[in-house]
Amino acid sequence: MNLPMGSDFQPPWPLRSGHIQTMLSSSGIRRRLLPRRAHRVQENAQEVLVDVGHGDRLSGRFTAQRTGRESRGLAILFHGWEGSVDSTYVLQTGSRLLEEGWDIFRLNFRDHGDSHGLNEALFHSCRIDEVVAAMGEIARMFPARAIGVAGFSLGGNFALRAGMLAPSLGVPVDYVLAVCPIVDPSEGLFSLESEAPWFYQAYFMQKWRRSLRLKQQAFPHQTYFELDELRQNMRDLTRSLVLRHTDFGSLEAYLDGYSVAGDRLMDLHLPATILTSRDDPVIPVAAFDQLRVPPNVELDIATYGGHCGFIRDYGMTSFTDDYIAARFDAITR
Repeated sequence: MNLPMGSDFQPPWPLRSGHIQTMLSSSGIRRRLLPRRAHRVQENAQEVLVDVGHGDRLSGRFTAQRTGRESRGLAILFHGWEGSVDSTYVLQTGSRLLEEGWDIFRLNFRDHGDSHGLNEALFHSCRIDEVVAAMGEIARMFPARAIGVAGFSLGGNFALRAGMLAPSLGVPVDYVLAVCPIVDPSEGLFSLESEAPWFYQAYFMQKWRRSLRLKQQAFPHQTYFELDELRQNMRDLTRSLVLRHTDFGSLEAYLDGYSVAGDRLMDLHLPATILTSRDDPVIPVAAFDQLRVPPNVELDIATYGGHCGFIRDYGMTSFTDDYIAARFDAITR
């Protein structure tokens, strides 16, 4: 079986620009131009609250496949930072896998989507334990003959770390796929500050500050940040988050806490795929070039695609739909 590869993605000009790919990936323009079939995963979706222990819950949406045949398995999808279960790329991937006969579970990370009022403590990127716990509970609620996990950006980082932890915790996972995952958080943060065009940091900071305001409204008795802290840049606000709301003693220790750089993925023993692009303006490709991965991990670096874009034409459909569907298909054969 010949699987699509990143080198197969050859978009027309001007979609060969990594910046255009990145800006279009989550744009309202793209959402309006997508065909109706890209939203099918939202139809008859069941809202689910997932118990992750310690009184905390994560929210998600489950959609059962409707092909009339036996389900091929369960696909669990992770969005990126400040995305949600309704992010365009999640809907498009989920809808495609639904057509292929997969049941779909789209998980919101803590404080993403409409979940700010569920848990008092803030989201941070080292909360991998609750995500793996959620995966175990999802597998219990929706038993499947195969379980595949796909994540995008920060969600790709979570997917890779979950793939390393799940087997030892008895959480059934058969395959993990990460699109443009954050590999070295310290390098990524530095890149957004000093190398990427200013509007990327402005975009993420606007979404993060909005999220923090929603959190404060949900728990008015808490003081999550002082006003002057909210005016800080990304690095300093992240440092305030670490010192106020985590057990890490420094920003550097926190960023290292969710890094998968260097040889850390040598502990990933599940079949896995990492897809990224050389023209990603958000996550530097150098971190991928320096990765050491075991033979069961496929590292695929495309020339084009931007950050979680891979938009192949002016209909705004994504190459990753075929890419992910083909690899999920392969694990059931």
